[in-house]
Amino acid sequence: MHQFIGGELRAASTGDHHDVIDPSTGEVIDTVELASTADVDAAVAAAAAAFPEWSRATPGERSAVLAKAAALLEERAEDLAQTESRNAGKPIRLAREFDVPGTIDNTAFFSGAARSLEGKASAEYSPDHTSSIRREPIGVVGSIAPWNYPLQMAAWKVLPAIAAGNTIVLKPAEITPLTSVMFAQAFADAGAPAGVVNVVTGRGAEAGAHLMRHQDVGMVSFTGSTAVGRTVLEAAATNAKRVHLELGGKAPFVVHDDADLTAAIHGAVAGSLINTGQDCTAATRAIVHRSVAKDFIEGVAELYAAVRLGPTADEDTDLGPLVSRAHRDKVAGMVERARGYARVVTGGEAPGGDLARGSYYAPTLVAAVPTDSELWRDEVFGPVLAVTTFETDDEAIALANDTVYGLAASVWTRDVYRALRATREIKAGCVWVNDHIPIISEMPHGGYRQSGFGKDMSAYSFEEYTQVKHVMHDITGVAEKEWHRTIFRLR
Repeated sequence: MHQFIGGELRAASTGDHHDVIDPSTGEVIDTVELASTADVDAAVAAAAAAFPEWSRATPGERSAVLAKAAALLEERAEDLAQTESRNAGKPIRLAREFDVPGTIDNTAFFSGAARSLEGKASAEYSPDHTSSIRREPIGVVGSIAPWNYPLQMAAWKVLPAIAAGNTIVLKPAEITPLTSVMFAQAFADAGAPAGVVNVVTGRGAEAGAHLMRHQDVGMVSFTGSTAVGRTVLEAAATNAKRVHLELGGKAPFVVHDDADLTAAIHGAVAGSLINTGQDCTAATRAIVHRSVAKDFIEGVAELYAAVRLGPTADEDTDLGPLVSRAHRDKVAGMVERARGYARVVTGGEAPGGDLARGSYYAPTLVAAVPTDSELWRDEVFGPVLAVTTFETDDEAIALANDTVYGLAASVWTRDVYRALRATREIKAGCVWVNDHIPIISEMPHGGYRQSGFGKDMSAYSFEEYTQVKHVMHDITGVAEKEWHRTIFRLR
């Protein structure tokens, strides 16, 4: 059973099934029953029923539940890592050292943040009144999470919502639902009232679309492609819901002539291959000063060649498979078309042997990529790094911003003035200096432009999941107020 509704596991009502595949082997590891619109209705009803009690719980009471959930996730860390590795095709090292610890830390952070909602100080901003701010939950939140980080994205959706006093219905991707259900179970076991956290495992076109349009859902949150994000906006417009979107990315990786080139090369390999490149913040467009481009390309190609593809359960495996054969074929198709206008330096093929059973693809470096090409402008979402060159700082920033996206970027330089200019002028929600990828619970994650709007993680995320109410008290006790004369005069 893969529906978690009202504090318990349930079977879906459709009788329709979906096989969950291990992308490293092509083997079926589980079969899930897919949620119908009726299951979504049941989950929303459970969340709505839980909202009055949960929204009236004190910050300390909500904090205690989150703290207990963090402890339970810590106890279950190995089971979560093994499940995430098999379901999403992640090398076990990545699941153990990144996905699971990050989720636990995020849960612990929001345990504290639940008690730290901020607002303007109560004061007499008018001489005759005391004003204060209330920060109140919205209600039932409907969230759709992607397949690339099933556990962490479940956390990013659930945690700020419930810490702020909302209840939630989460729809994970039907191809990677397993750890999302385990995550929800941890909150029930931690003492969250039934219905605070619900999971419906179903297809986006049916379960997801119904959740986004549901009249009893007060806010929708979506992480995924920009194209689907537009449909979410349209769905939310039907009854003017609050919307939070984290969409695609095409992160620039700007390397200046004064950069520590060894650091930049290592950063490019790590930043482009994280999660097999299936990351909206992954380094995808290397913008390299012409004077160091040859050495940069040679260095990245050398490290790419040393990256070990292998079984996801093997501790020595560096790079896992793409999430499915269909997605692997999409990535391969983009690289094959690029051969007609650019130079594939290394990679550009699927490995043979035992790895041919899975959806593996070799780390691929493509040089001399035209900036009007598909490979430069569109999301590849695979282990592919495209390279072009620049001469001036103005040109580097222009190239970095020459995209419809704006989720993340990095600049590599020893010059503090160059770095400060880049962080000021590059249009992205996160700009790293001399690094690419690290995230922390205390700092926000979110995009500019067609990478969406709103923030995940950090106390800033409460801006998305709370409503701000101004409360104003008269402190004079005077019945006939001076300002009344602008409306009427007593005769």
